[in-house]
Amino acid sequence: MSGETTPPLARTTLDRAAHRRTDPEWLAQAWRRARVLVLDSTREGRALVRTDVNPPVLVLRDAVEVGTPGDAAPLFLGVEPDGVPVFAVDAPLPELSGTRPVSLREVGHLLGDRDAGIFTTALALVNWHLGHGWSPRTGHQTEVDEGGWSRVDAEGQRAWPRTDPAMIVLVHDGVDGPEGRCLLGNNATWPHTPGERRFSCLAGYVEPGESAEAAVLREVREEVGVAVERIEYAGSQAWPFPGSLMLGFLAEADPGEPIQVDPTEIAYARWFSRREIGAVLAGRPVDAGDGARVILPPPSSIALFLIHRWLDGHC
Repeated sequence: MSGETTPPLARTTLDRAAHRRTDPEWLAQAWRRARVLVLDSTREGRALVRTDVNPPVLVLRDAVEVGTPGDAAPLFLGVEPDGVPVFAVDAPLPELSGTRPVSLREVGHLLGDRDAGIFTTALALVNWHLGHGWSPRTGHQTEVDEGGWSRVDAEGQRAWPRTDPAMIVLVHDGVDGPEGRCLLGNNATWPHTPGERRFSCLAGYVEPGESAEAAVLREVREEVGVAVERIEYAGSQAWPFPGSLMLGFLAEADPGEPIQVDPTEIAYARWFSRREIGAVLAGRPVDAGDGARVILPPPSSIALFLIHRWLDGHC
């Protein structure tokens, strides 16, 4: 991922063609000639990739192969550059030779721009529908409408997909070279693996009436008791687990300021040098401070993108 200028799940080649969502006749015709991504929400939103190629490629099937989706309404994702519509369906994965089921977390960073965009959008839409079967305003049951981009109840009350904005920040000391340091934390709610401890960037949801930059200041102060300055926006990506938009930042802080963790949020926090982070990424052991081995965020996350950006000196 070193040298990447775009977060791994911020890539796409799909034209969302939003003007088609309210055209039932066009959608019906589009379904008959569509490419379809089958995604199984009962298996953590897994989809199929081919096993005979590297990097992995999503398996998109012709609509005629998928057939009538039954209870799962087709979700219109957009139109490919060659003009073919793309839909997603939440359904059990078929048994197809030469394929294997994968999650977006596993392969998002490995997929090409086209497949990354399709998988991310499909999972975000499926997860939104799973949580909105009933209207929060009327309590009535809702149905899929507008090609999957809204739900409506019997009284015509409509809801549209929403994402929850969250900020994530790589806090660093502003020092160049191998001894420059960044501040990472281990979340108190993460599962514990004996002998390992995962460290990542600090993150939190943007609260009502708050800017993303203000959330950076507040969350860092709340989680580790450190003041930051020179906040720099670095990029964003969807994180559909279940429905966040991660707004990535870098910010500077003084390593001499004492760390005071909020134990309900952060179990451990410490400064790491570029030399240490480079060693972890190279597969060499780095002590977390108590004998545990340091583990970094997964490659599909914007957290690792921010770490690489700092490591490579782009801050």
